[in-house]
Amino acid sequence: MKQTRLPEKPDAKSPAGADIRFIMDGPTGNMIHSTVPVGQTNRATRHRTVHEFWHVLSGHGQIWRSDDASQGVVDLEAGVSIDIPAGTAFQYRNTGESVLQFICISMPPWPGDDEAEFVDGPWEATVGST
Repeated sequence: MKQTRLPEKPDAKSPAGADIRFIMDGPTGNMIHSTVPVGQTNRATRHRTVHEFWHVLSGHGQIWRSDDASQGVVDLEAGVSIDIPAGTAFQYRNTGESVLQFICISMPPWPGDDEAEFVDGPWEATVGST
């Protein structure tokens, strides 16, 4: 059994551009805490093999998701949970006046940054490649 504590400082940046803190990992998945600064729009990406669940803790933002069947934008605010199935293109941004924070669980465990491929999204990114 494991127990962790949220690190004070980010451990890394996601391929899309969010600051991430590693929280938990195991054989079937891993969990991170993600933050997006005010005004930041991250790069649009698509994951090759990883499925994600997100739960928003605080802040306000939007996420665009697109797959072969549909696409749409969801408002992100505290209490909202979304999924990002493998192969779904997505892009997210902070539209609020405070840091956007969310928990992200990936299944299977994140294999490395080569998992994400950059795609065209609806918004111009304000962060470059990592």
